[in-house]
Amino acid sequence: MQIQNQIITTIPVFEVAETLKDVIQFFEETTYSHVAITENGSYLGLLSENDLACFEPDKKIEEFRFEMESFFVTKDTSWLDVLEMFSRNEANILPILDENQVITGYYDLEDIVGMFIDTPFFKEPGAILVISIGIKDYSFSEIAQIVESNNARLLGAFITKLENDIVEITLKIGAQNLNEVAQTFRRYNYTIVFGNSDDQFLEDLKKRSDYLEKYLNV
Repeated sequence: MQIQNQIITTIPVFEVAETLKDVIQFFEETTYSHVAITENGSYLGLLSENDLACFEPDKKIEEFRFEMESFFVTKDTSWLDVLEMFSRNEANILPILDENQVITGYYDLEDIVGMFIDTPFFKEPGAILVISIGIKDYSFSEIAQIVESNNARLLGAFITKLENDIVEITLKIGAQNLNEVAQTFRRYNYTIVFGNSDDQFLEDLKKRSDYLEKYLNV
């Protein structure tokens, strides 16, 4: 997915020698989380909207030099890495730097997410299946093989949780009924965290437990 056409060049960049007056106005008039600061035209860092209460109009940006954050992307950064950078820094705007550390523009989180939502992962008809397994045992190639061996299409897969050596993967599968896919994942020792409500395994388990309860009460 190409995101370079989403670069914004209309958002300002401030020089470290300037006062905070215009920075304060920028944050008050927009919903952006950060704004970029340069020194002699080269990228220095980012001021955060979270520090707005500390800003005084007549103070120099220079006084906040050591409070600046220092994340950025380049024009060649992949869209997945761009999304990760947004998330990791709790930002809704990212400066884009060239090879000379000069800011060429920004990415807006809303624009990038909008492109992501337009991908087949969201737009193609299908079903969501969330599986988990030990981090040492999972393999994306195995996951794809399991899905495709059941005559289903794998439209996308993302690691959505990693905790206590357990990896959780969210799958978008082009199939109306996930039962056969889910059963195969169980045979390969995957845990089904979430799937379609027609999962026959859960229904069979309920029937067997009901039968056992009746038997014990005889």
